[in-house]
Amino acid sequence: MLDEGLLMGKDGKIRCSWAGTDPLYCAYHDDIWGKPVFDDHRLFAQICLEGFQAGLSWLTVLRKISNFHHAFDYFDFEKIAQYDEEKIEILMQDKGIIRHPGKIRSVVNNALKAQEIIAEWSSLSRYFWSFQLLQSERYEKTDFQIWKTNSVTPASIRLSKDLKKRGWTFVGPITCYAFMQAVGIVNDHLEGCFCR
Repeated sequence: MLDEGLLMGKDGKIRCSWAGTDPLYCAYHDDIWGKPVFDDHRLFAQICLEGFQAGLSWLTVLRKISNFHHAFDYFDFEKIAQYDEEKIEILMQDKGIIRHPGKIRSVVNNALKAQEIIAEWSSLSRYFWSFQLLQSERYEKTDFQIWKTNSVTPASIRLSKDLKKRGWTFVGPITCYAFMQAVGIVNDHLEGCFCR
């Protein structure tokens, strides 16, 4: 009998049940999600993709991920910061990505803001990973369960508030928590998952 939240895959591996049985989702769970990321461009890509996911399923983004990387110059924030209205209009017509005007403009805005963080912190990695210390603070177990049930933690709330104060957009606390999970700032593979 598997614990709640775990699923035995067709390959015989026990993994977090959210990965389901879709091969694309399972590969994401097994090879990417929760693995520590320190590269600035990969961190920027992930937080932007989490912003595109807001209100949608992650599988929707995952199915378009290569299109996103191509359309947004592989999330090279130095290039994206130079995007003009013509480039934004091209992106708005790109059927290979999620064509949400606010989310597309958010990537451009956040590319500019990422450069400001790098000027202050020397890297996005140092900035984002500083929130790992907040994540590991001890909280009352009942409070932490409430936060986790709502897909936020005190650390994701603080990251969201700090990013918003810095002018970032599409970085609410739920989006920030999903980002922190994806890049390994928190390890939310369940006990019993082979990736834990």
